[in-house]
Amino acid sequence: MAVEEKNILNRFYFIAGGMFIFAGLIVFKLASIQFVEGEKYRALAELNTTKNFTIPASRGNVFADDGSLLATSVPKYDIRFDAVTVSAGDFNENLVSLSKALSKQFGKPSSYYENLLRKARANKNRYLLIAKGLGYGDYITVKKMPLFNKGPYRGGIIVEQRTVREHPMGKIGERLVGNQRTDKTGAYEVGFEGAFDTYLRGKNGQRLKQKIAQGQWKPVSDENEIEPQDGYDILTTINVNIQDIAHHALLKQMEYYEAEHGTVIVMEVATGEIKAVSNLGRTKIGTYYEKLNYAIGESHEPGSTFKVMAMTAALEDRVIDTATVVNTLSGSKPFYGRTITDTKGHGKISAAKALEVSSNIGLATIIDDNYASNPEKFLNHFSDWHLTQPLGVPITGEGKPDIPRPGDKKWSKNALPSMAYGYNLQITPLQTLTFYNALANNGIMVKPKFIKEIHKVNHEVETFSTEILNPKICSDKTLFEIRDILKNIVKRGTGRNLYSEYFPMAGKTGTARTEYWMSDWSSNRRYISSFAGYFPADNPKYSCIVVIHKPSTKKGYYGADVTGPVFKRIAQKIYTDSPNIDRVSDGNLVLPEVATDFSKYHSIIQNTTNQIPDVTGMAGMDAVSLLENLGIKVVASGQGVVIGQSVSSGEPIKKGQTIVLKLS
Repeated sequence: MAVEEKNILNRFYFIAGGMFIFAGLIVFKLASIQFVEGEKYRALAELNTTKNFTIPASRGNVFADDGSLLATSVPKYDIRFDAVTVSAGDFNENLVSLSKALSKQFGKPSSYYENLLRKARANKNRYLLIAKGLGYGDYITVKKMPLFNKGPYRGGIIVEQRTVREHPMGKIGERLVGNQRTDKTGAYEVGFEGAFDTYLRGKNGQRLKQKIAQGQWKPVSDENEIEPQDGYDILTTINVNIQDIAHHALLKQMEYYEAEHGTVIVMEVATGEIKAVSNLGRTKIGTYYEKLNYAIGESHEPGSTFKVMAMTAALEDRVIDTATVVNTLSGSKPFYGRTITDTKGHGKISAAKALEVSSNIGLATIIDDNYASNPEKFLNHFSDWHLTQPLGVPITGEGKPDIPRPGDKKWSKNALPSMAYGYNLQITPLQTLTFYNALANNGIMVKPKFIKEIHKVNHEVETFSTEILNPKICSDKTLFEIRDILKNIVKRGTGRNLYSEYFPMAGKTGTARTEYWMSDWSSNRRYISSFAGYFPADNPKYSCIVVIHKPSTKKGYYGADVTGPVFKRIAQKIYTDSPNIDRVSDGNLVLPEVATDFSKYHSIIQNTTNQIPDVTGMAGMDAVSLLENLGIKVVASGQGVVIGQSVSSGEPIKKGQTIVLKLS
């Protein structure tokens, strides 16, 4: 018995000792946590209960010259549904009414939403997408719907807010304004958005929040908050009216000629302000969109528009005058083992006539005869005219010109005569326009200007003045002679199809071969068509260049046919529609075609009673205005004038009636 009691007592001591050691270890660990690792665990606890949240700064707006929005940030809301958190009673009670409300708001049958919600409930879906990209008004409407109005825990509604960049002008001028990169969230690298990103993006703020029940976070205190600094706004030089005119004029021609890509730039002569830039590239299915910024970024051989630069240099150096006779032979002439041709022979003609008819032989002969022994004298003009280096505009991706000089790999005896008519060199459309703008601006070459000012809450932060690149590109005598030739090109030269006695324009056509070094060129010829000039010819207000690459040769490829009409359409539209018309000489002049349209509109509206009028042949905008004033809903397809209407003229007008117009 004593032995057994002793064994029990030993076991007790053993257990008690073990418990004592265990208690000692606990005390040791507590002391270690408190005094040795305390800071580490306190930091972990704080990390799990407090967190710095970013307060995003509002990105600045991009405005047109009249204050119209080109780009702005707006909140968008995605609505999702947690089918698990909602009680069975609330779900069954509100299912039908919620489905009807969603059906009314988004147009799908209520049965669709009933099935969708029931399925989510059965599958215990906690993240069902209900609607995406809602504006604030629609978001508030959804939030007030049955069940959803009970909030996130009882009603299961999940609201996700995000900020998106919107362009009120849509796809027009999209490349110039700039878009956020889809593969790099928050990154802007092109257009105004990229060029002035440091001003537009602002600085994000921070707010310290503490985690509370059910995964929610609340601010700790205002003292821990760093306020965001919203981005500055930028006021651009773009005019929405001129941008719209340029876009649609280019698009119409691109579609007809099935061209690969093209661009238009419109510049204000005196200030250098860029009023419009349109860049259109063709998709695989034949539609067009703002693909790349060809106007600023693409260097190419300009062709005959460069002949004006060559002639200006020769006249300025007094190696010729406009009456100098040049022999263009019968349309073919060898130069250093290579033959240069014209579309037809002109024989002996004056230098001025050679430019009017765009003779390759004429310009090549003038330049080769007078500069072959001293090509640097000819080439130095291009440096003075800022054609050999980028213009330094703020828009990202400006193309680099390439004008070779003696000693360069591309230089040969044929380089000089080739350059005389726009080959063996590359410049951008913007550089070409900058030179033509200088001719229109009495010889003053100004730098293309895209931004007027940067401001914040109506407070100017920085303004941008007109920058002069060259105060005088040539003498007044040369300037007068070149401008006279440019007027005659439109009046009686290669651009004569554009001539209007009511609205004088000046400019030069251009047709250049492209990819002619490729083996398939003879069977698949490709051209670049262009037209550069200014208007009105005698008192220039705007300069403009149009470049269209690879038009269908089956329909035409000469600059006078492909790009000239775009230039004319833009010029006449600006002249008749622009609110700045009072700054153009003889501003009360009404073009005959405009007067004809008005007379037809006035005649129809005066004689219309309760019958559908005949609007065929009318401008689309006039027809829509007339019909809508009669209480008729209009759906227009296409652009231009009306070529068909779905309801015949003479039919009685019915209340709520819709008529479809086909435009061309």
